[in-house]
Parts: sequence; structure tokens; C-alpha cells
Amino acid sequence: MAACIAGGGAARAQGNTPIRFALDRRFDGLAAPFLVAQDKGYFGAEGLDVTIEPGSGSRPMLQRLATGAQDAGFGDVNALIRFRDENPSADLTAVMIMHDRPGFALVGRKSRGITAEPVSLEGRKLGTASTDASFAQWPIFKSLNKIDDSKIKLEIVGLPVREPMLASGELDAAFGFGASTYVSLKGRGVPAEDIVLMDMADHGLVLYGSAVIVAAKFAAGKPDAVRGLVRAVMHGVRDTVTNPGASAQLVVRRNEDAQLEIEREKLGMVNERNVLTPYVRAHGLGGIDAERWSRALDQLTLAGSFRDKARAGDAFSEAFLPPAGERMF
Repeated sequence: MAACIAGGGAARAQGNTPIRFALDRRFDGLAAPFLVAQDKGYFGAEGLDVTIEPGSGSRPMLQRLATGAQDAGFGDVNALIRFRDENPSADLTAVMIMHDRPGFALVGRKSRGITAEPVSLEGRKLGTASTDASFAQWPIFKSLNKIDDSKIKLEIVGLPVREPMLASGELDAAFGFGASTYVSLKGRGVPAEDIVLMDMADHGLVLYGSAVIVAAKFAAGKPDAVRGLVRAVMHGVRDTVTNPGASAQLVVRRNEDAQLEIEREKLGMVNERNVLTPYVRAHGLGGIDAERWSRALDQLTLAGSFRDKARAGDAFSEAFLPPAGERMF
């Protein structure tokens, strides 16, 4: 039915439904489930011709979906909630929660005075990219943990220099996706025992993380294609769990700066910490708990009130998920 183009191209077959899929990041370990679904023909088996493009943040990805430049994407569901509130005419919907436990984190160094306690951030120099999803949750995190940010020096840095500056001691801690930043820092020679991974989810944050998101117009016109997309991505997730090494190889093929062992370790940590949570193992991947979703919306108001909370919160649909029994790990 489908053939994979040599070098990791899209699985294609005549008559397949084209889907332009936008990532919120470059090709790295976190993108592996989508690359697996593409290279192993899972999209093609669903009658889909999926083109995957890297990105540089959830906000630009959402804008691409809203303008019709892309049909679906992967990014922070909290950014989606805000985007819906700020853009009443933009109708985008999350159809599969990938990261039941968000990766929002601060990663610091013990040798620079950072401990597991959030109060240790006071008096320190923190670095962040302006588009970082973890930094977007800083108003919530500091409020929950009563951090006095007047005692903190915040430096806006580019994504490419964040880990190098942390490794060199120019920063005491940095915002980032926890597992990814932790592994990258180790790859730069920082001893594991000197790294503090401060997950916001361990300190009061109840938000969800990244999700598969679709344009409502596309979903309304081609609902079976969206269901097939979700099934194929779930198949990709299963492969990354059972064989992270082979899955990481697909990343390295597309990113000449990626290192196989680093991307494999990232993928393993993300699956363990963010994807296959106790809730997912009990209820299946992709869905939400209504009570937690409501609490998450309340927490988001700590970073700013909503114009229309009901519309903002109507950002997830379970209509395209397979039955729960098919989503179990």
C-alpha cells in the first residue's frame, strides 16, 4: 500500500489524504513517534500522506495551523488554550494528549547552589528562551511556591546557547523541557550528580503537556483522516517504547547535529516520565481527566485571566481517539 522514500521520507500511496504536520521543535527524540509513524508506513496504512516539518515553538506552530498553512501539529496544549482565548476566530483542537505529565522544568546545578527546593532559585541567575513553554508557566510556578522573583536575575538567551551557558557556569539554572535539557547537559560533560531536574509537576503544577492538535476545519471535513492520524501516532509511540534505539536513529537521519545515544536517552526518559504515567497505564494514552482539566484551567488564570474561559477550555476533543482498550500500554 505504501512505500517509504529512501532516507526517511514520507510514506506515500496514490489516493492517500495529504496532511501537512507541523512540529513545535526541531527533529529530536521528542519527535520520534511521528517519524516512526512516517518511516514505518503507519500513516500510509491509514490512507494518509503526511509531511512533517520542524518548528521553533508552539506559538508559531499554532499560527501556521490557524492560517491554513498546516493541517495538524504537535505542541503545548496550554499554549493552545491561550491561543483560542486570544484569537476567537481561530478554531484549533487538541485530539490526543501525548504528555500526560508536562515536561515543564527548571534544570540547575548543585555546584551553583540549586537544590530540589524551588526557594533555592532565589538569588540565582536563570536563563530562558523567550519562546520556551516552561518559562510561560513561570508565573504559575512562582505563585504556587511563593518564590520572590525580585531576588532572581533572569536572562533571555537563544535556544542554541542555553545548555552551553548552563554547562559553562554562566547560568545557575535554565528553563526547558526537563528530560531533554537534563540529557543534553550530561552530553556536554556535566556530571549527573551535579544536575538538579526540578519538574514543575512535582511542585504543584497540574497542567497537561504537549498534544496532537488539528485545525477544526480539517477535522470537520476529514474526520476519518484525523482518527487515522491518531491511530498511527499511537502506533509510533508503541515502537518508541519497545525499541527506543531504532526510533532515535530516525531522528539522527534528519538532524545532522543530533547524537544517537543522547536522543535515545531523551526518548527513554520522556516515555518513562511524561508519556507512560500511572494515569495513562490505568486509563490509556491520549485522553484527559475532566476534574484535572478543570483544575488546570484554574491554575492558568494565575498567569492571566481569560476573556472567555469556557471557549478557551473547550480545547480538547476525545471524539477522534480509539476506544480505551486500544490505547492501553
